[in-house]
Amino acid sequence: MKYDYLIVGAGLYGAVFAQQAKKAGKSVLVIDKRPNIAGNVYTEEVEGINVHKYGAHIFHTNNKKVWDYITKFAEFNRFTNSPVANYKGELYSLPFNMYTFNKMWGVVTPEEAAAKIEEQRKEITGEPKNLEEQAISLVGRDIYEKLIKGYTEKQWGRDCKELPSFIIKRLPVRLTFDNNYFNALYQGIPVGGYTQMVANMLDGIEVRLNTDYFEAKADFDSMAEKVVYTGPIDAYFNFSLGTLEYRSVRFENELLDKPNFQGNAAVNYTDRETPWTRIIEHKWFEFGKDKNGNDLPKTVISREYSSEWKPGDEPYYPVNDEKNGALYAEYKKLAEQEKNIIFGGRLGEYKYYDMDAVIAAALDKAEAEL
Repeated sequence: MKYDYLIVGAGLYGAVFAQQAKKAGKSVLVIDKRPNIAGNVYTEEVEGINVHKYGAHIFHTNNKKVWDYITKFAEFNRFTNSPVANYKGELYSLPFNMYTFNKMWGVVTPEEAAAKIEEQRKEITGEPKNLEEQAISLVGRDIYEKLIKGYTEKQWGRDCKELPSFIIKRLPVRLTFDNNYFNALYQGIPVGGYTQMVANMLDGIEVRLNTDYFEAKADFDSMAEKVVYTGPIDAYFNFSLGTLEYRSVRFENELLDKPNFQGNAAVNYTDRETPWTRIIEHKWFEFGKDKNGNDLPKTVISREYSSEWKPGDEPYYPVNDEKNGALYAEYKKLAEQEKNIIFGGRLGEYKYYDMDAVIAAALDKAEAEL
């Protein structure tokens, strides 16, 4: 049988495109080399807890079109992301707000907080030359030393003085007591987990898992009029121009026989000495309850370690520096010469995409295409 579309990758981009194509009456085959659908938003149930297998995914958007679309496939709870920073046992609220400044300096009013930041920012004169100077020029030395420096260095595996200033063009500073991390109108976690949501999107669509596109690329290409490819763009061209770099993340998961480990979904460890960047306690994404509303007696935590990516690792964050940007531009030129293929998603476009932006991009592409 000849399909209208072969979709390589059952993550968000692939699932949205597949769903839209089927709705438009097209025949679709989705393949994925993993044993599961949902790509990096895959959640797996452990002891009644939906564990975010590839790191915390908190849905947030200001795009009503995306929200109206995605809520057809899942009911979302009212989870609000309010991380806590742990600096050597001192706890601070994130994003930086009045609770943070009160804990840091004992200030009580917004004026006092603003004055303290202003006074500390003066240390940097002229154009910031690196990430350290950029951060101090935005929030002052105290916040930089305790809440930014160690975390950022672990995340990037480099000293803040060696990192470009543009990585943190802005740091949210709130002179209010608002702990909501995202400035988003719509926010939450799909009740029952992301895997179920993606399964609902792929309902009625043929999906083949444990299937590697590159093991039989010519055969797969001949099965469809058009291919939607959501894997790494450099892999598609057999790395002919070189390998694009990523940062990767490694997780250590632990099931604990206690109802509460840290009392929050995310705690960032902002000192350099603690090897992990943060600990996720998955049950709090759904308020510590199972699907019937009962309290869960156990908990699952994930320690997250940022690591240099090497071929074979899961690629997470594109390294959007000049060198990799220039290499991607060359691959993009090759991609534009290909016939009957669409490159999409975080890996296909070598771009750091939030979930809502992936969905928006897939909807736009489907609209133009179908």
